[in-house]
Amino acid sequence: MSGFINNLFFFFLLLLLLLPLLVSADSGCESENLTGDTAKALKYKVVAISTILLAGAIGVCLPILGKKIQTFRPENNIFFFVKAFAAGVILATGFVHILPDAYESLTSPCLAQNPWGNFPFAGFIAMLSAMLTLMIDSSATGWFSRSHFKKPSPVLNYGDEENGDEHEGHVHVHTHPTHGHAHGSAAFISQDFDLIRHKIVSQVLELGIVVHSVIIGISLGASQSAKTIRPLVAALTFHQLFEGMGLGGCISQAKFQTKAIIIMVGFFSLTTPVGIAIGIGISEIYNENSPTALIVEGILNSASAGILIYMALVDLLAADFMNPKMQASFTLQLGSNLSLLLGAGSMSLLAKWA
Repeated sequence: MSGFINNLFFFFLLLLLLLPLLVSADSGCESENLTGDTAKALKYKVVAISTILLAGAIGVCLPILGKKIQTFRPENNIFFFVKAFAAGVILATGFVHILPDAYESLTSPCLAQNPWGNFPFAGFIAMLSAMLTLMIDSSATGWFSRSHFKKPSPVLNYGDEENGDEHEGHVHVHTHPTHGHAHGSAAFISQDFDLIRHKIVSQVLELGIVVHSVIIGISLGASQSAKTIRPLVAALTFHQLFEGMGLGGCISQAKFQTKAIIIMVGFFSLTTPVGIAIGIGISEIYNENSPTALIVEGILNSASAGILIYMALVDLLAADFMNPKMQASFTLQLGSNLSLLLGAGSMSLLAKWA
């Protein structure tokens, strides 16, 4: 199932990289950014590549490196606050940034009234995306449970009964008369289950973030208006920083091997800068208002919004806010609620510029 998620990830990435080819020769409404100070715009784009790359790398690495510090380890209260803040950022990204962009693209006057103006496709696709994410999330977890807890393992023979006391407090994973004897503790199984959940969550979350990040990068890189690009640079820098913190928190709990962590951090950090570079390369032929560009961007943004909204509400917020540790502490609940509101408010405020 992990391989399926990876294949899905690369399929979306390939589709995003093919986006410029799909719209380069497409005709439609004229682009609004065909005039402007091209040299000044290019200068802002170069600045955007470096600052967004740095901000994304810092954001995603902070929670991962923070595990080395006792205060920021997952078992401490401060980690709940950081995750609540990051989940608020991701939730606001889906609701306030991505979904409105998807509605704007799929209801553009450059598209035919039938069918695009006669049905709320953005919300419909976001709903389907959220349900598909639920199915993948559930299926991946179920696949792990079946393969891990039902794999043949030795169990007690009749001759082992006198040793029963030393196995007290353990649960047997599988019974079969032809096998020997083995057992595992319930606590170990629970920890193992939580670990695979964190791995699945981090991979699906990165999929949703990467889809949106590449689209943002291509749009910014293809723009020829310095006036439009300038406020976006600062806004997108904070955008990547906050999103990176959310993703980094999930990666830190998943306990991936070093190679996998480097790949995931690299993908997140590079997607928006690479998108900007692609946008610069096709800026002369790319028409962001062409029907094909609007449809592809609108569909992908809707799908990305559905993924992020589901992940923020179900896998991040619900998992932590219903945690027995948080339920037993009013201080932890209050701090997490405030962190959630602060994160969502901070990212929502950025919508004024980006």
